[in-house]
Amino acid sequence: MRRFPATPALNRFIIGITLFVLIMLVAVVGYTSFGWNWLDALYMYVITVFGIGYSEVRPLMTPAQRFFNMMIIVAGSAATVYTIGAVVQLFTEGEIKQLLEMQRASRDINKLNRHVIVCGFGRIGQVVAQELTASKTPFVILDVNEQRIDLALQLGYLAYLGSAVEQETLQVVGIDRAIALATVLPNDTMNVFITLTARSMNPSLLIVARANLATTESKLRMAGADHIVLPTKIGASQMTNLIRRPRIDFLEQTGDRETLNDLLSHIDARLEELEITPDYPYVGTRLTGLEVRGEGAFIIVGLRKSDGQLFPARANPLVEVGDTLILLGHAQDAPKVIRKYTYRARHPQ
Repeated sequence: MRRFPATPALNRFIIGITLFVLIMLVAVVGYTSFGWNWLDALYMYVITVFGIGYSEVRPLMTPAQRFFNMMIIVAGSAATVYTIGAVVQLFTEGEIKQLLEMQRASRDINKLNRHVIVCGFGRIGQVVAQELTASKTPFVILDVNEQRIDLALQLGYLAYLGSAVEQETLQVVGIDRAIALATVLPNDTMNVFITLTARSMNPSLLIVARANLATTESKLRMAGADHIVLPTKIGASQMTNLIRRPRIDFLEQTGDRETLNDLLSHIDARLEELEITPDYPYVGTRLTGLEVRGEGAFIIVGLRKSDGQLFPARANPLVEVGDTLILLGHAQDAPKVIRKYTYRARHPQ
């Protein structure tokens, strides 16, 4: 389900109905002040506004009464035309259909029980949804981005447009009936807030949270996450295992590198290389020391020496001129890391 946005057509419809009702109340009060009963007053308003053409329910004797009736005719007719125009626009834009689909999806979400709430429908959220679908586990997508919600709906998933930080939103997607929540947003701060909110609302909920930086892991634990996943660390472990396979040097094969980066893109990660030049400020540094200087922005997978020999990160070799660092970082941050350290090499402090 998607929370229906306040579109211009829907706003026009709401305004039109509100005006129509307000004018009707003013008319009924005005006619009753002439000494009419409320039923005669309401009947007079209906036949006047809709131009049915019947005669007045009671004679309008004074100029003030006739002037009041003319004002009701003009205002009521304008509100009616305005509302009808909004209804036509709703049908034209397909919003009535979307409203009906929203109600149907709302019923489906209300039927969910022992389901999973997936917060975020980016690359990782999409992979999680695919895996849950394959395992026939019921779930609902939660995201603040309307385009991602539309994509989830097109793929046939239950989805709701809203912020997982808000308790009201989590209640709508049935957090009290859910068995697990996965918060996989690229923003660590949001993942911490979502974990805190979800844990306070359902103490027995299984919470799996994504962390982009290693320093966030402890915060997520304190917030109540049961499991923390660091995509870059997982990718680094898999790549290290590949490096250790003696018969497959995927780092030397362009096609294999591209394939690997395609796979890593599903977890928002990317493999990059950094060549060590003579002016590089950290020549002679061990790999572990260099990774500390990176402050969690990347993970060092290995080091390729100038003679082509590969060393995994655990070997902790010295960084020398002519070597090539093999780094794994966030897909959006890895290129920035390379530029940052290249700049440091060219402009040492």
